[in-house]
Amino acid sequence: MPHQGPSIRPDRLKTLLDGVNRFGFDVETGGFNRPGFSDEDLACRAWFGDEMRKDGLRVWSDGAGNLFGRYGPDDGPCILAGSHLDTVPNGGAFDGSLGVCVALECVRTLKDAGFEPATAIEVLATSEEEGRFGGMLGSQAIAGLATADWIARARDADGVRLVDAMTLQGLDPRAILSAARPAGTIRAFLELHIEQGPVLEQDQVSVGISDQVSGVCYLEYTFNGIANHSGTTPMSMRSDAFAGLAELAHQIPQIIKQAGTDQTRITIGHVVLEPNQPHTIPGKAHFSVILRDTSESVMGMLRDMVHDRALDVARKSGLSLKSAERSWLPPVQLDADLANRLETLAGNMGLATKRMPSGAGHDAQTMQSICPSGLIFVPSRNGISHSPGEHSDWVDIERGANLFLQALIELGK
Repeated sequence: MPHQGPSIRPDRLKTLLDGVNRFGFDVETGGFNRPGFSDEDLACRAWFGDEMRKDGLRVWSDGAGNLFGRYGPDDGPCILAGSHLDTVPNGGAFDGSLGVCVALECVRTLKDAGFEPATAIEVLATSEEEGRFGGMLGSQAIAGLATADWIARARDADGVRLVDAMTLQGLDPRAILSAARPAGTIRAFLELHIEQGPVLEQDQVSVGISDQVSGVCYLEYTFNGIANHSGTTPMSMRSDAFAGLAELAHQIPQIIKQAGTDQTRITIGHVVLEPNQPHTIPGKAHFSVILRDTSESVMGMLRDMVHDRALDVARKSGLSLKSAERSWLPPVQLDADLANRLETLAGNMGLATKRMPSGAGHDAQTMQSICPSGLIFVPSRNGISHSPGEHSDWVDIERGANLFLQALIELGK
């Protein structure tokens, strides 16, 4: 049966999301560019903080750049609600940003209805969730999982160090470790996100409830060969770094068939060739390999197999190999009781739901290490994400947002 009680205002939510997406919009591609700790990212955060202040929330940022807006009692534990505002390069309009905007819209709806939670609700926009520097910095910092060693080593695909990017924005990277929240101060974490896959749309279900999140391993490889003239060097005498990369990529389906599961994903996503000229054999191929699975043991086997195959390719192709593991986020089982409560609430609202794993990493998986965490999905049109073609229908967004609202009411009592 339909739910009773307050409902979010979709028009107000859309206006808020449109405001976020003024920052970093690319008129040529239709995509959005707010990489973590970029000018556009920081400007968006400042604007969103001002929006929360206008709503009477107590607003602050921590040492990792996470943005908070608190509604309810000044003291005591809280319910954290939100997601992230940063994007991948040329990303979509909904990834992360929708979850932050839904959290604030729900608080606005509660204020309009005169509902004052017994447990405070903190709207959260985490910093650097998209992994520009190899992890999910904001939620890792809140959970106390960021280490001084990782912070010192972290850099992006272009070689920019995390500490330098933060310093350039007037932020002190030494303060990241101070962002860890004391035990017991967060009662639960709730995140709404687009699915970023085709399952909900295919099954014609408006709401997904994730009960587990795949782990992510970020590997970095470099094949070094010999740059040489493409016309005078016989094929049998080449040390072609790109040919080595292509051979390794060709073996990925076989690796998955031997050691993977139906949840395995292996992606070579970032490639730099040198000298990258039409008439020169590539002497260097620098590339990323991202491994994902819901089993940590499977992830370990996949990592070892990829490395062994890379060594074998290098040996056979006359190449040298450099490798590094930039980050390892283990798979996580989200809180079963919270997932059950979300499912029950959805049933009370007359919403069909689907329990499902998440192949993409989310702040919820990190937050689960310190508090019960719940993750609500809304469908993605054609399963497209991380591109300008990303879209979710507003009828589905409204249903997911109202479930999020009812969950906050339930958790805030």
